[in-house]
Amino acid sequence: MHYRTLGNTRITTSVLGFGCMRLPTREQGDQFTFPHGPINQEKAIHIIRKGIEAGINYIDTAYTYHEEEGEIIVGMALKDGYRKKVTLATKAPVRMDYYCEAEHFEKYLDDQLQRLSVDFIDIYLFHGINATLWEEKIKKFDLIERARCAQEEGKFKYLGFSFHDKPEVLKEIIDSSHFEMMLVQYNILDRANEEMIAHAAKKGLGVAVMGPNNGGKLAGEPPLEMQPWVTEGRANFVDLSLKFVLSNQNVSVALSGMGSEKMLDDNVALVSDKNYDKLTDTEKERIHIIEAKFKELSNTICTVCRYCMPCPNEVNIPLIFASVIRHQVYGNKKTATWAYSNIGKVRWFPGKDATACLECGECEPKCPQHIPIIDQLKEAHRILTG
Repeated sequence: MHYRTLGNTRITTSVLGFGCMRLPTREQGDQFTFPHGPINQEKAIHIIRKGIEAGINYIDTAYTYHEEEGEIIVGMALKDGYRKKVTLATKAPVRMDYYCEAEHFEKYLDDQLQRLSVDFIDIYLFHGINATLWEEKIKKFDLIERARCAQEEGKFKYLGFSFHDKPEVLKEIIDSSHFEMMLVQYNILDRANEEMIAHAAKKGLGVAVMGPNNGGKLAGEPPLEMQPWVTEGRANFVDLSLKFVLSNQNVSVALSGMGSEKMLDDNVALVSDKNYDKLTDTEKERIHIIEAKFKELSNTICTVCRYCMPCPNEVNIPLIFASVIRHQVYGNKKTATWAYSNIGKVRWFPGKDATACLECGECEPKCPQHIPIIDQLKEAHRILTG
């Protein structure tokens, strides 16, 4: 395992962090279907502890993960001496509608400390900040000042934020000088934050990256027509995408949502290699091919984060878009159309299909990828029923 310094915090972090948004679930399906369901407690605790024993010392969770069960399981995993071995990061649910008063900062922070069964949190982040939340919650409720008071009380050590918006908004937040670290999306298919990652690092912020596999699109088997360029040797999608992120020396830690022991073992093997952050000319060429091919194969960039949910009319937006990706990118038409046709008919595909969309527009402002969800749902129905 290799390690880097997390900005000016003096924290030494493993370059691979354990993202706890996609823990093993009791009804474990594929990466697109069940990334957020009820957690398989035994498997989740085992895999988190196995990661720590392999040298991972950065654990990332959030109030909302796994239907608000995630922090509880992480807290259980960190008992028996594991807590002292890690940097623990979690997030205040400021993006949620129920987080609507200044006093909610203390309310939810105290609740999270109890859920995690810890005396303090190492890094406390505002979750999913965008321009609207920055103005209407962080500034309006004076949450920075409240955070500093809690920090002085010893409830957490460092203040950060995770981010889903345009780079110019990110720059404003970085330049506010309120934060010690940030968590942003960055991968082969989404390099919009690359310049701001360098800017943040220069100003001394620790930089954590989420979505190195683009929410699963760079995980598993690549599309058949791309395999000749990708799967030669160890350079599969997961290896190459993680190596790409870590080749950026401004990145302190890359988070991976590891829902299986195989994913954990593969990632640990990569970041234990002496050349884990050095891209060869051949790998750089493959990256260019991947970028071009994905743009050609799919216009849907959904990462199945579920921020669009719940839908007022119970449309299963993440599953629908995941089915389109499975169809268009991976060429698995049979599975994709079967899943779509069974929405609402089997218990592991709950909700309704795209025809139930009322075009209310409630989902679109919530999407970190700025997908025109209403139009894409219509297109998804055409693709999956044609």
